[in-house]
This record gives sequence, C-alpha cells and structure tokens, in this order.
Amino acid sequence: MLALNKRFAAPASGRVASQRIVKIAAAAPHAAEKFGVFRLSYDVQNESPELTQSWKKTIKVAVTGASGNIANHVSALVLVRSHFSLRAPTVTCLPYLRLPHLCLPHLVLRPTAASDTAAATHAASRRLASAASSSLSAFPSFTSGFVLLFMLASGEVYGQDQPIALQLLGSERSYGALEGVAMELEDSLYPLLREVSIGIDPAEIFNEADWCLMVGAKPRGPGMERADLLNQNGEIFQLQGRALNESADQNCKCIVVGNPCNTNALIAMYNAPRLNRKNFHGLTRLDENRAKCQLAIKSGKFYTSVSRTAIWGNHSTTQVPDFLNAKIGGKPAMNVIKDKAWFKEEFTPKVATRGGALIKKWGRSSAASTAVSVADAIRSLVTPTAPGDCFSSGVISDGNPYGVQDGLVYSFPCRSNGDGDYEICDDFIVDDYLAEKIKASEDELAKEKGCVSHLIGIVGGACEIMPGSPDTSVPGEN
Repeated sequence: MLALNKRFAAPASGRVASQRIVKIAAAAPHAAEKFGVFRLSYDVQNESPELTQSWKKTIKVAVTGASGNIANHVSALVLVRSHFSLRAPTVTCLPYLRLPHLCLPHLVLRPTAASDTAAATHAASRRLASAASSSLSAFPSFTSGFVLLFMLASGEVYGQDQPIALQLLGSERSYGALEGVAMELEDSLYPLLREVSIGIDPAEIFNEADWCLMVGAKPRGPGMERADLLNQNGEIFQLQGRALNESADQNCKCIVVGNPCNTNALIAMYNAPRLNRKNFHGLTRLDENRAKCQLAIKSGKFYTSVSRTAIWGNHSTTQVPDFLNAKIGGKPAMNVIKDKAWFKEEFTPKVATRGGALIKKWGRSSAASTAVSVADAIRSLVTPTAPGDCFSSGVISDGNPYGVQDGLVYSFPCRSNGDGDYEICDDFIVDDYLAEKIKASEDELAKEKGCVSHLIGIVGGACEIMPGSPDTSVPGEN
C-alpha cells in the first residue's frame, strides 16, 4: 500500500495542470510531489492474483530531462484505429515499430482484414510503421526521455513482474511540460506504474532511487567550444552527483545519456563517493546498436545474428566500433564480410556519423533510438549476458585488463549475471590497429578529464582542449 502524499508543487508562474489538482491539495512551492492519481493508495487486492503473485518489490527510477519538445502522437493513434480493430483486455505492441506509445494497455490489435494470420498482422504493422513515421515527422521532435518513460512504465525494460515508481526531475522553465508528461502517464493506466513524482530539486527526486537515468544535459550551441560544453555540463552533473550522494540508495545504478556522456558520468561519479564507482555508466549502447545494424546490412544477415559487437572508448568520433571480435552467425565478422577496407574506411566512420545522417534525412535527432538504447542498456544489466556475447557501456576503467589508464569512464565490452552488476570482458583480441584506436580515444578522455578537474576535486589539472580544436562530438548531437 502506498502512503498518501498531499503535497503539491505548483510551478513558479502559479499555473496548475488542471482544476482537479487544485482541489486535491494546496501548493507547496518546489517540493517534489506524487502526481494526480498517484497520490491515492494502491490496493494490490484489486488485481488478479494470477497477475500479482510474481510481482517484485517496487523499484524507484529517477529520470532527468523527462520533458521538452514533445510530439503530438494523436495522428499515430488514429492510424492504429484505421488499420486495426480493438478489443480488451490484452496488451499488444506492433512489431517493426518499437515506439512504446503504440503498445496500447488493455487493448489487443487485430487486422481489419478477414484473414487473422500472423502474416497479415505483420504486413499491416509494416504499413502502419511507415505511415506513423510520416505522420510524426510533421510534428516537433519528441525527447528520448519522454519516449523512455513509457517503455519503463509498460514493463518492457525491467520486466512484466517489476512494479516501478518514476521520479521525474525538471526545472522551473520545464515544470508545465513535466506536468503534461505526468498526465500522459496517469492516463495510460499502466498496471506496473505505482507512483509518478515530479519536482525540480535533484536531492528530492533522487531520494532512495534504485536507478537514475540522467537524460538531461545542456546541448552544444552554435560556436560553442567543446571545452566550454564540458564545463557547463560539468556544473550540472557536479550538482546532480552531490544530490545522488546525499539521497540516492547506496546501490543506485546511474546511466548518463546527456552528452558528453562519458565525462558527465565521470563528474557525477566523483561527486557521489558514497555510491560504488562501478555503478556509473556512460551510454554507448546506441553506438553498439548502430554497429550491429551496419554489420547486418553488409552481411545480408538479420541483426539478431550479430553478436560480440563492442564499442571502445569515448562517445565521440574517436569511438572504436570493434569489428575484429564481432561475430555474425557465430563466425568472425571478418570471415563473413571479406573486405578489410570496408571495415576501416566505411564501417567505422558510418557508425560514428549515423546521427548526423539521420538528421539530414528527416531533420530530427535520434530521440526514439536513443530511448531504445537506454532500455537495452538497462536490460543488459538486469538480464544475464548470453554465453560468449557482450554489451557496451562506458564504465570506470579502474583495473581493466586492456591497459587503459585508471580513473576514466571508458566504454568496454562487458557482461553481466543479471543482478545489476557487470564485469569487463577479459578475452577480447586487440591487434595493432585496434590498440592504436583504443589509445586515441583514451587520450581524448584524459584531456576531457583535465578540463573538468576543478569539478571533481583534482588539484593541478589543466585543460588541453584549446579553442579551435577539432570537433569530435558525434554528429547530430551538437
């Protein structure tokens, strides 16, 4: 049973999300609050024992950057209704379209055609995917934080037996949008979603958090030098790291999405000494997913046959997609794709510049695929890694088996037993080409660390990233 919480945090302007909320509670400026229906007690006895008997203890997941320019998804839902008939009570998601708002709770999607075969369903959903993408492109881009929330609430990430409480961090400026996000979650009636709390104080939002997904960061503006971006974002992650240290659960797992994510994770980690250094991750899973996709396309094999694909180093253009150790259908990728020049001259830069290519096609950054990659990163930690496989994550380099200097958040191939912990794989082959690339990305991260030394308590550090230095930001993320 959840305790009632009658505090309500009105935004600075005095606006409120609805008259219903005004009647529920009086204002308590800037205090974190349980939103709307989530103030009410949840009585598990109202659910079917068949549904609840395997449910685990509710976990608390804090998310920063959960609001922003959010797309209007009404057109996509209208398209769902035009292609499918609806009936209760199952939850069904559309294949080929991994967008969580098209996983409709308490509805089953069935083809309107006379044939009810799987082939008909897949064909119709393919058409819907195309139509929905066209429809969504007419609206402002939605943020990865927004998309991610619905994946979390649906049970797609932590499992259908894992109740969840979402604790959403916004700002004075974004508070109204944050209320809108909470209202959408409220209206979605996810059975596993027990609480939604919103606020602008990170220490309150991170309180007892089991997971912290740090999506929000300051974007790079026109003419901004990388050193300036590191410093300005560093101040944000210094504050949030201290808040984690103050109030998060000691075993809290933190995944930093906001770029430059490796160094932002490093700053948060250094400012949260109460938490285990191993529990901080910089997101490089999207890079891994992009690498798998390119290997699949080149080999003519579906991406589920691609494994052991690692990303080394920084989430920047110095990242190292590992084709030497990758496998396709259980065979070394270089034995399947017998084109060394392609690996070095096309594959590697294509992975690093995929975000920029996407923006050129439809004018928007990779919000949805970023959200999917965050979900994949979490699942990699809560699901045992398949034997012989790996996943990529920017983790603390202390004691790694590849000679990368300690004290950096560096992407390595990792594996997990599914308990939230991980270990760096120690069986990857490193040839001279790979070693050179690994070292170059290490050097870049060491320079970034020097630029933020004043934010992590290191005396005597110096920033060697000078004005006019080459821009190594991943294209599409400036």
